[in-house]
Amino acid sequence: MKRVYVTTALTCMVILIAVIGGLRLLNLSGGRENLTVGFVYDNDESTPYTYNFSLSKDALEKKYGDRLRILTCSNVLDEEMEEPIRKLAEEGCDIIFFNGYSNLVMELAPEFPDIQFCQASYMDMSDQTVPANYHSFKGEAYQGRYVSGIAAGMKMRQMISDGILSEDQAVLGFVAAFPTSEVISGYTAFLLGARSVVPQAVMRVCYTGTWSSYAQEKSAAQRLIDLGCVIISNHTDTIGPAIACEEAPQDRKVYYVGYNQSMAEVAPGSSLVTTRICWEPYVLSAVDAVMANRKIESAVNGNIHGTDASAGFEKGWVEMIDLNQLVSAPGTQEAMDRAIEQFKRGNTDFVFQGDYIGVNPDDPSDQWDLRSPYKENENSSFPTFHYILSDIITIEG
Repeated sequence: MKRVYVTTALTCMVILIAVIGGLRLLNLSGGRENLTVGFVYDNDESTPYTYNFSLSKDALEKKYGDRLRILTCSNVLDEEMEEPIRKLAEEGCDIIFFNGYSNLVMELAPEFPDIQFCQASYMDMSDQTVPANYHSFKGEAYQGRYVSGIAAGMKMRQMISDGILSEDQAVLGFVAAFPTSEVISGYTAFLLGARSVVPQAVMRVCYTGTWSSYAQEKSAAQRLIDLGCVIISNHTDTIGPAIACEEAPQDRKVYYVGYNQSMAEVAPGSSLVTTRICWEPYVLSAVDAVMANRKIESAVNGNIHGTDASAGFEKGWVEMIDLNQLVSAPGTQEAMDRAIEQFKRGNTDFVFQGDYIGVNPDDPSDQWDLRSPYKENENSSFPTFHYILSDIITIEG
């Protein structure tokens, strides 16, 4: 009988230990069962940039369900950021994500040390001292821009072969918001991707002076079309450039390369392909970390620069979507895949490289000879290439 009691006691102890171990696994380091997560958007989901960013919120809802309470503030101007931050803090947010570029996020973070502030990076963070609860992140967009350029180059090469274009008519157009390094890096990578296929390709750039204006963006694209551009892309927030390409006269077809969101529905006859930053890997990892009471950067699968994080194709932070097989040139997918494979292997030096001299538009004495490759996102998630290749890029007044 004593043996039965001993056996029963040992069995109960084993079960108890297993239960405790299971609870610890479910609640690592005093982890939490529920969180309140905030999102602050500079626009709303009708614009491609914010729509693309909001997909990370959808991914959180799918993964965690009712374990998360998600609060959203939309159409928040940079200078109006303080009120929504304080509101979300009062609502009990444990972590807040921002896709806007306001410096108020960093300034206000120390007031709320128990909240993690995660902002899409808007400047080179490599030499910045930031609050302990402030984090920045961005996909290495130049990789997708370069691959987009390959798709554009393949189409131009097809048009040249078909006698539709001459080599000196291989002109790209780019609708840009502002001459920041983020924008310059993107459109330069786009052009260099195209030139890897059509070495004669050049580019015209038109700045709008605003991130989000349908009328101005469409007008800028129309101007570039009038100047002879045959493929247009953009770094702005609306569908205006895509619509301008779709509405171009059929006798001089103009194609469109997208950013953030597929334009296949609004520009089915002209949309070639789209590249997007995938915000989901970072956002999911950051919430996982806060849920487990871990440091965010310890949970993020990316390139970590202090409290800043980035990655490209190799970690799924950048992707290509909706290659239009009815419009794109034969062999485009294979050409894109070859470049993507190089990025996945960590070979990135081929992008900002070649017999070019880049000039800083704000300081002509600051130049970069691309015979020595420029390594983008080496120390920061924010793009730092800020040189104009003036021999092949024309900035329209």
